[in-house]
Amino acid sequence: MRTANLDDRLVLVLDDGAVDVEKASGGVFPSDPQAVFDRWEEFTEWARTPAAQEAERLPLEDHRLRAPVPRPRQIFAVALNYADHIEESALDTPARPAVFTKYPTSLAGPYDAVALPSATVDWEVELVAVVASRAHRVRAEDAWRHIAGLTLGQDLSDRRIQLQGPAPQFSLGKSFPGFSPTGPVLVTPDEFDDPDDLVLGCAVEGETMQDSRTGRMVFPLAQQIAWLSAICPLLPGDLVFTGTPAGVGGARDPRRFLAPGEELHSWADGIGTLRNRLIAGTDYPEGPGA
Repeated sequence: MRTANLDDRLVLVLDDGAVDVEKASGGVFPSDPQAVFDRWEEFTEWARTPAAQEAERLPLEDHRLRAPVPRPRQIFAVALNYADHIEESALDTPARPAVFTKYPTSLAGPYDAVALPSATVDWEVELVAVVASRAHRVRAEDAWRHIAGLTLGQDLSDRRIQLQGPAPQFSLGKSFPGFSPTGPVLVTPDEFDDPDDLVLGCAVEGETMQDSRTGRMVFPLAQQIAWLSAICPLLPGDLVFTGTPAGVGGARDPRRFLAPGEELHSWADGIGTLRNRLIAGTDYPEGPGA
């Protein structure tokens, strides 16, 4: 099953178009794409019924797509989760997932423009997991039962804010408005031959910067869920950004950051693509903290 946020309305995505969930269900399920996660099991059962599969189709137009999970209560992110990215960062492999948070106000849609606050904004393509049901102290072998689906994301990062001392500011440096584009759809795990091994990558102005597979994670998604849920409950509709592979701009020689007018194109096997145009923010190029 695939779902999307079409003009702030929840839709099922089928081969020949989209189905408006509220209309097709006769109001059983609301139009709010966020609300469905509180009834995810019931919703997935309904999505297989003739009422859902035979309902009127709508065109699925890219410019109308929004973030598939628009208002999560929590957004977790895992750093240093691919060996090649750890190597290019000249850091040691962590013994446990290295976690930070991103704030929900940073979310953007799959084709939204993103305003650059400075000349030091970097890209990080990531697989993003969406939580289906409350998960607390979940074992790794049970973790996938708590996953509604997968989507694609960019963990955009202002390196100057992220890395300034005396203590790094990961969450702030990665939470400017628009710094978490996601989409274009949410895909349930059963749609993939192997949800633990998907191709993902990104390009800037047509030049490939990252090209990898999620099977190269140091800590696969199930281990991330077990580690996170051992400490704090994961809630329906929460997001987990699962880490980025090598190829970020800040690790290049010379360093390469995003600039106004460029397009950041991201992709993941079986999920689709993000295309985000970069524009100059109010304070560009000096940026905050200049």
